[in-house]
Amino acid sequence: MGKPTRWVTETKPGHSQWYVDRFRRLAAEGADLAGEARLLDALVPPGARILDAGCGTGRVAAALAARGHAVVGVDADPVLIDAARADHPGPRFLVADLAELDLAAQGEPEPFDAAVVAGNVMVFVAPGTERAVLARVAGHVRPDGLVVVGFGTDRGYPVTDLDADAVAAGLRLEHRFATWDLRPWQDDAEFAVTVFRKPA
Repeated sequence: MGKPTRWVTETKPGHSQWYVDRFRRLAAEGADLAGEARLLDALVPPGARILDAGCGTGRVAAALAARGHAVVGVDADPVLIDAARADHPGPRFLVADLAELDLAAQGEPEPFDAAVVAGNVMVFVAPGTERAVLARVAGHVRPDGLVVVGFGTDRGYPVTDLDADAVAAGLRLEHRFATWDLRPWQDDAEFAVTVFRKPA
């Protein structure tokens, strides 16, 4: 693993287990935890191969797998990966640092039709690795595939920086929305969902 992520350096001890417990509770209460998966499902063909980059507890990967997609979830936090494996059989879940992502070395050499980077992942990666993360994720997506990124706009990573990092990673901006349910983007939006395409 490379530099420690903000998930490690900017949260309190026990945060990972708190996060696991929170999403287990929300699932038990019947909360809608599949909004990101619905959007991805609409963007890709049936039975697509999808990378859930920064998968956390596996909720997005599980919802995509339930829709018939082949999903690999990756997260740097082994506590979250253990919970994902326990709670969501079906997708394959791997521990890996997104800034150094090499899934071929972990037995996943085939490219993906799309990658989703949800749940504020981009604002929790190690400082200064955002461009490397986007490049490594994009490197696992086939030509003409998609990389869909969502995060809060008040977390220290402006969308202008995201766009510059995406261009450097070889991605082209196609759409931006203010929510996962496609509300129109505006400059004062509190959240950004951005669809990038890797040129063919």
